[in-house]
Amino acid sequence: MAIETTTTGILLIIAIMALVTLATRFGGTFLMSFVTISPRVEGFINAMASSVLIAILTPMAFDGDIGARAALGTTALVMLATRKPLPAIAAGILAAALSRYLF
Repeated sequence: MAIETTTTGILLIIAIMALVTLATRFGGTFLMSFVTISPRVEGFINAMASSVLIAILTPMAFDGDIGARAALGTTALVMLATRKPLPAIAAGILAAALSRYLF
């Protein structure tokens, strides 16, 4: 199926992507309504969230540019020091911007 890249086609693509996103979000919530949240299930959900984060960050650590590595390192250090995610994220964004501007 090919969709033309006209204004109507682009709006159709955006609408389809929005529907798929909503279906996955609501579908997951609907399916989880049938699951009893035991400590084992809760542990699985927590481990799954961590594994997704690691899967996103690992390629960036190995194949990223200097800005990506600076952001990753700065975010990790600030998070370890402060235990607060918002300052860590802000520091990582600032490190990426500065390193990309200077190098």
